[in-house]
Amino acid sequence: MPAEIPVTQARAAIADLVNRVAYAGERIALTRHGRTVAALVSAEDLERLRALDSEPAGAARAVSELGTSPAALPARPFGIAARDPHRPATRQDL
Repeated sequence: MPAEIPVTQARAAIADLVNRVAYAGERIALTRHGRTVAALVSAEDLERLRALDSEPAGAARAVSELGTSPAALPARPFGIAARDPHRPATRQDL
C-alpha cells in the first residue's frame, strides 16, 4: 500500500516526494479530507499503466514485469504526515 500524505503538505515537500518516487520506487497517495485524490508514481509505473490502458496483452506483460507487490516494498515513513498504513498509529502520528 502506498504512503499517504495530504495535498496541502505535499505542496511544501514536492521535491522530496518526487525523489522518493523516482529513486526509491515508492508510490505516494495524495489525500484531501482523508480520501485519495491522486498519486505520485515512477515513470516505470506510468508506462505499465499506459500498457494496461492500451492493450490486453500489454496488461499481462506489465503485471508480470512488476515482480514484487507494493506491500513487499520496505516502508519509508516521511515524517510530516505520511505513515506506514500497516503500522498501528502511535502518539507521534496524532
